[in-house]
Amino acid sequence: VRMKDLSLLLLMCVAVSNALPVQPETDHKEENAKLVQDYLNKFYAVEPDPNQLGWKVNAESTAEKLQKMQKFFGLKVTGKPDSETLEMMKKPRCGVPDVGLYGVTLPGWKKTELTYRIVIYTPDMSKEDVDKAIQKAFKVWSTVSPLIFTRIHEGIADIMIAFGTKAHGHCPRYFDGPLGILAHAFPPGNGFGGDIHFDEDEHWTTGSAGFNLFLVAAHEFGHALGLSHSNDQRALMFPNYAYVTLSESPLSPDDISGIQSIYGSKPNAADKRPATPTSPKTCGFQMSFDAITTLRREVIFLKGRHLWRVYPDNSEVEVELISTFWPMLPSGIQAAYENMKDQILFFKGNKFWVISGYQVLLGYPKNINTLGFPKGVKKIDAAVCNKNTGKTDFFVGDKYWRYDEHSQSMEKGYPRQTVGDFPGISQKVDAVFQQRG
Repeated sequence: VRMKDLSLLLLMCVAVSNALPVQPETDHKEENAKLVQDYLNKFYAVEPDPNQLGWKVNAESTAEKLQKMQKFFGLKVTGKPDSETLEMMKKPRCGVPDVGLYGVTLPGWKKTELTYRIVIYTPDMSKEDVDKAIQKAFKVWSTVSPLIFTRIHEGIADIMIAFGTKAHGHCPRYFDGPLGILAHAFPPGNGFGGDIHFDEDEHWTTGSAGFNLFLVAAHEFGHALGLSHSNDQRALMFPNYAYVTLSESPLSPDDISGIQSIYGSKPNAADKRPATPTSPKTCGFQMSFDAITTLRREVIFLKGRHLWRVYPDNSEVEVELISTFWPMLPSGIQAAYENMKDQILFFKGNKFWVISGYQVLLGYPKNINTLGFPKGVKKIDAAVCNKNTGKTDFFVGDKYWRYDEHSQSMEKGYPRQTVGDFPGISQKVDAVFQQRG
């Protein structure tokens, strides 16, 4: 009786298993075949074309391309799409081919001073965080080479930076949606040469979640400077994405050797002729500033031709030329403040500029008299906006004026003596700002 029961049970199991939907093995094979073909077509089906900025198709067989790919990644060279090879093909990576792309044909730029412009931002991050990530990524390469990168805010730069999806703009390359290709870059040259595009279908971040913009940008900048992919898995120029700690430079000896083979090493400070004025030393006890303003979460200190950027969550202080950050502003700004509309007003002499983001508003600079100052006021020493009240105090000599940001007019009863209303201040105010109310 037990044998009969066992036979019946086995029969029922077979019947149930046959009734369950199972994806045919042929479907998996077709998916894998498509993955292999697409991957090899993107990254191993081309070779450098000396006649144009790009590649030409080579005539290698699929097995030969697979062998080349397996050798590049240090896999077992079989010429067959085994599981290890398929897993490698599924990893997020750069969209630039792995074959010898630039090498001898496109060794690099013919100059060491390059401009860049961020044309389209990602909504995943604040503009300030994007700017900081891009600037930090350029610094990775300028630290070990004679390259100098200057940001511009309009016109055509050597390196144009944008975010896009699928078919984007007039770019001859396409993105593939989430994961897969994260970004691509073009080698040095005219037209698209040096340009970098990031896939907006990815989630861009400043940390380890999603994809770290700084790390991907630093990799793509390597391509824009003339570097091809490295098969050293420790290298920044390795094609697959990997998050690494941001406390140290992501460059490996292989990366440094590559960039210096094109542009040379960074000159010693004693050997350099200063292209720009020497940066002042970091704040000392006796140091004073010409102006201080906030920029959303940042605090910006200005003195002479330089500005210091201080971030609330970062102890690192960045020093830049004012002309690099805001090329339309003069040096020697005397006062600045951020108003209720997140615009920054900069003052020098009897003129002031209003900047939104990185652009000067149309019609500026204007004379400070248009704010309601009498003709006897020739310059502003300092200014600060109290966003809780909507009032801005302008300090001139030993007096101050109060301006109503809502009515866009000076309040009556001013100017008043600074000493009487601000106990503890016994001399002229050089710079002032408000933080956390």
